[in-house]
Amino acid sequence: MGQKINPLGFRLGTTQSHRSFWFAQTKNYSVGLQEDEKIRNCIKNYVQKNRRISSGFEGIARIGIQKRIDLIQVIIHIGFPNLLIEGQTRGIEELQMNVQKELHSVNRRLNIAITRIEKPYGQPNILAEYIALQLKNRVSFRKSMKKAIELTEQTDTKGIQVQIAGRIDGKEIARVEWIREGRVPLQTIRAKIDHCSYTIRTIYGVLGIKIWIFVNEFGYL
Repeated sequence: MGQKINPLGFRLGTTQSHRSFWFAQTKNYSVGLQEDEKIRNCIKNYVQKNRRISSGFEGIARIGIQKRIDLIQVIIHIGFPNLLIEGQTRGIEELQMNVQKELHSVNRRLNIAITRIEKPYGQPNILAEYIALQLKNRVSFRKSMKKAIELTEQTDTKGIQVQIAGRIDGKEIARVEWIREGRVPLQTIRAKIDHCSYTIRTIYGVLGIKIWIFVNEFGYL
């Protein structure tokens, strides 16, 4: 069966929850979506410019957004605190000012909080960044995928599937390569699966990375 449905949207309301919590009228819905995209892009750009270690690694697992009438609450889930500004009040205030300027919002306050993730390599976004960094350094794609699976085995995940598509190793014809370890039941709704799609630009062209991580399976209610 084809994998044409996003695993996160497929399980909303059962094992997955929304990354953004807010309500808007139908005519203002698109404005809210664009606002969320601006917030996430502004945070990622700031981290890229001001990270402590000079590598292409952001270490951001996900960014949660909660909107109220007079407040926007942003929660950044990170895996490596040394890559970000955790614990630095000045850095967080500077980040809030940058996001506030990007939004051009005067009536709503912005509050940014940072949460540390205990097992970062159990997050698909961080694993995809790791693979992308390896591919940029011209490491073999098979070696990169196997190393990512080895890092995931240190966590409590039950299965992982990694897929890379595009002109791999500079070949003339684009192809898809994938590797799987453990169980990844994509059609089971009660199975909690984390998923991400990541795009990387290399000297050969654009490559796409997809990662599915089988976290846990919940029984019937």
